[in-house]
Amino acid sequence: MSIMNMLEQLRIVLVHTSHPGNIGAAARAMKTMGLSELYLVSPVLFPHEKAVDMSAGAKDVLSAAKVVATLDEAIHDCTLVVGTSTRTRAIPWPVLSPRQAAQKIREEASNGQAAILFGREQSGLTNEELHRCHVHLQIPANPDYSSLNLAAAVQVMAYELRVASLAISETEEPWDYRLATARELEKYFEHLRQVLIELDFLKSSAPRQLMTRLRRLFMRARPDVMEMNILRGMLTAVQEKVGRQ
Repeated sequence: MSIMNMLEQLRIVLVHTSHPGNIGAAARAMKTMGLSELYLVSPVLFPHEKAVDMSAGAKDVLSAAKVVATLDEAIHDCTLVVGTSTRTRAIPWPVLSPRQAAQKIREEASNGQAAILFGREQSGLTNEELHRCHVHLQIPANPDYSSLNLAAAVQVMAYELRVASLAISETEEPWDYRLATARELEKYFEHLRQVLIELDFLKSSAPRQLMTRLRRLFMRARPDVMEMNILRGMLTAVQEKVGRQ
């Protein structure tokens, strides 16, 4: 696999960005490191002349940006979703540094599309959005002043991706089946939830954190599409068995 093939298999996703200048600066940060696929989830102001001004020589990345209304539209076909976060969570999720995340993306580049999510300038990604991610990414900034500008965060990650892409080995072999996409995982989680309710194992009136913990489990396991079909088939068999009783 070539350097460009790896970088072409990666998209940067900015979620509900408030300031158009940050979008333009992020596009510039991407282009300096060879990234070109930018998704904007419900930006507050876009298109905007400030975005164009801040993009400098990266107007091509900016003009090709895909604007979508929901996060699902941005990641539905991705097999690896990485979410940036600066906060610890009540239920811990796998957390990687920028270098570790870039290495993981490099290792999986032949298996499908990857996405890195960057949240709102003031509040970042919501818990629900972070639950859509296989792993979380934290930039080890100064703990006394860890507020990183959105475009600066994109630049840090873009640099690590560029460095990782230079280490690609032609001997790396792809998995026999592609990894399950974000949309396929969501359909599985919906199916699993329904079966657990039918079995009276999950109380829809008081779900607690069961589905969140199961989601974390399967996000960590990274099932491929064949494994996902097997799991869905098992759930269907359970439903059929219960229905005959």
